[in-house]
Amino acid sequence: MRIFFTIGFIYFASQLFAQNKPADSSSVIIHKDPRIDLLIRKQSEVNDVASRDERKIGKGFRLLVINTNKRDEAIAAKTKVYTYFPELKAYLIYQSPFFKLKVGNFKERSDAEDYQKKLDHYFPKGVFIMSDMIELNLEKDQGQNGNNLLP
Repeated sequence: MRIFFTIGFIYFASQLFAQNKPADSSSVIIHKDPRIDLLIRKQSEVNDVASRDERKIGKGFRLLVINTNKRDEAIAAKTKVYTYFPELKAYLIYQSPFFKLKVGNFKERSDAEDYQKKLDHYFPKGVFIMSDMIELNLEKDQGQNGNNLLP
């Protein structure tokens, strides 16, 4: 009787761990959630947008308006730039211990020189032209053969 139960137990235990083999043993069946395809599509769209943003940056010129270690002075200069030149985009950068205010996105140095003369009137300590990576506006570039001033 013990032998009968032992053999029966071993047989049923082996059947519990057995795997069902498909008719063709070389094929693999994959069951995946359809939401994975949706996530992959969304990630692809995010990657496209990110790469488009990277293409909007190029070499150009900016004007260094102020380089100070006083934050209030830098913010006041930024306000003055926005007040008198709303078409220029201002970039307040902190590089310890200095605050730098750069303005404009100029593709051509001559455009930067024109604004430098105008800004010198408001900032008597001097405004300097710097080569920098600027934001490009692709629609305007295509419409004006690449010679434009970007706000």
